[in-house]
Amino acid sequence: MFRRIFFVLILWVVTVYYSYKMMKVDPENCTPEEYDYWGLKWGETTARLAGLKIDVDLGDVDPEGHYVFIGNHQSNLDIPVLFEVFKKNRIRFVAKKSLFQIPIYGKALAHSGHICVDRDNRRAAMKSLNEAVEKAKSGISPFIFPEGTRNTNLNELMDFKIGGMIIALKSGLPVVPVVMANTGKIMPKGKLIIDNRPVVRVKALPVIDPSEYTLKDREKFKDDLYAMMNKAYKELLDQG
Repeated sequence: MFRRIFFVLILWVVTVYYSYKMMKVDPENCTPEEYDYWGLKWGETTARLAGLKIDVDLGDVDPEGHYVFIGNHQSNLDIPVLFEVFKKNRIRFVAKKSLFQIPIYGKALAHSGHICVDRDNRRAAMKSLNEAVEKAKSGISPFIFPEGTRNTNLNELMDFKIGGMIIALKSGLPVVPVVMANTGKIMPKGKLIIDNRPVVRVKALPVIDPSEYTLKDREKFKDDLYAMMNKAYKELLDQG
């Protein structure tokens, strides 16, 4: 009960602590393992403090492979869960600008290589997409939430935005669609008390070869991806 009521407060304390630790890392003079360490440690600690039970099906995904990941988003717990599940894939999240403006945490996000997208400025947004592509080509695996925000309707996915499709197609990397269920039940958007009884379910769908689509096909890619992921998400919900 203590954990359920005070988790949000504990989360902020843990986040500030690991943010300070991350900002002490010099990206230019460290190994990839050292650069990734504090983000992964934050994810592990957060998942443990929340008391999460995670059921994972990675299918044919290489646990150390280099991909573009595309997943649904319904809770602040999605990030630590995904860090736990894909801890060796060197993921970095494509996130909205407002998160990078949060004191301490925002600086740590930028310092650790996560990708800021300014949705209110078309030119800045295109620059961010190109930055994501360059990071993908350098060895980072971008993780994109194409819904654009946390979904409060847990019955189906929200419509996808096109920016994530552009990153995926321009990077040339294999694309891994990921569906996740029940984080929105455990920690709904705007709620301060968690209910960690549901099992978090994560399923990676078959890897997509991006050469099957051209950049001009991005709308079709978006529609195909949505249909595939929404169907798989509803099947995941049926598991409880």
